[in-house]
Amino acid sequence: MKRLIAGFLVAGLAGGLVAGAAGAADDVAEAARAGQWQLAALRLPEAWRTAKGEGVVVAVLDTGVHARHPDLRGAVIQGPDLTGYGRGPSGRHGTAMASLIAGRGHGDDGRDGVLGVAPAATVLSVRVTLESGDPRRGKERFGGRDALARGIRYAADHGADVISMSLGGGSGSWEGSASEEEAVQYAIGKGCVLVASAGNDGDSANRKNFPAAYPGVIAVGAVDRRLKVAPFSNRQYYVSVVAPGTDIVTADARDSYVVSDGTSSAAAMVAGIAALIRSAHPAMSPYHVRMAIELGTRRRPADGYSPAYGHGVVNALLALREAERLATRGSAQIRTSPASRSPVVAGMVLLVLAMSARVLLRRRERH
Repeated sequence: MKRLIAGFLVAGLAGGLVAGAAGAADDVAEAARAGQWQLAALRLPEAWRTAKGEGVVVAVLDTGVHARHPDLRGAVIQGPDLTGYGRGPSGRHGTAMASLIAGRGHGDDGRDGVLGVAPAATVLSVRVTLESGDPRRGKERFGGRDALARGIRYAADHGADVISMSLGGGSGSWEGSASEEEAVQYAIGKGCVLVASAGNDGDSANRKNFPAAYPGVIAVGAVDRRLKVAPFSNRQYYVSVVAPGTDIVTADARDSYVVSDGTSSAAAMVAGIAALIRSAHPAMSPYHVRMAIELGTRRRPADGYSPAYGHGVVNALLALREAERLATRGSAQIRTSPASRSPVVAGMVLLVLAMSARVLLRRRERH
């Protein structure tokens, strides 16, 4: 769902894009920034007073990232190509997602170009799939045997704090696999926050999409400028939250910009919010990061949850506030006196002893 605007953009982004002169690079970059309506919708300028993603590594499992794009210079670590086809040209889709997560803009004070949700974060690019138009794509899932599962494990073993998987719609799977689910649990056990796009066939088959549907993954749907769920956004009970996903301006692998619709963009933004939380609270568990994102939403459904909106529309500022509240509450629990902790410790000791006794009994029964 992308619309390349002749390699560049001009003003009038909200009302439809038209081509401009190829030499007007500065105007193009300025227009790209002007079209980023999500910056205000997510309350990012206010959130950045707390954190910008400093010290956080976000693994982008996608088609590869064009690290020389003006908005991504100095922000990308190139990881392996796991597709089995050899390193190809830098991926357009992966570049777009990376820019939404950690785009730094360029020009005077970084005022032009695409600015990501966590502009001080670092992207670890791991190529696990081919572009949607690549004729080799249909031969094997994600272009290689267990590429996604191996990519998740690689990211977890190489310093990723957050793993972003914008693999919804036709680039995902409708069935899932044991190796991928095991990799997801492995990464969570290593402390990684995993985010994935919910899928882009909500107005047709509305299929269950993986990796979004794996337990523990933050599945993200898409909303438009009015914060209404986009027709294409999948409506499933695994959806966690929704984020901006229509008319999204992103970097393109041709040193240009593109406008796109999809849950892919929405997922990348939520990965960016997770990076902001991890930057402010490095030791926060994946579970509590997810809780902060879900509690810090707007437009929450009347019943608290719906398969269309999940827990509501994400908001970076509110998510950081919830993270601070959760962190403060956790610190207060840690600071309880030894006397108040002793019953808990005693109970844990008894539980361990009981479990050990059951194991010994089972062994004896087997013999």
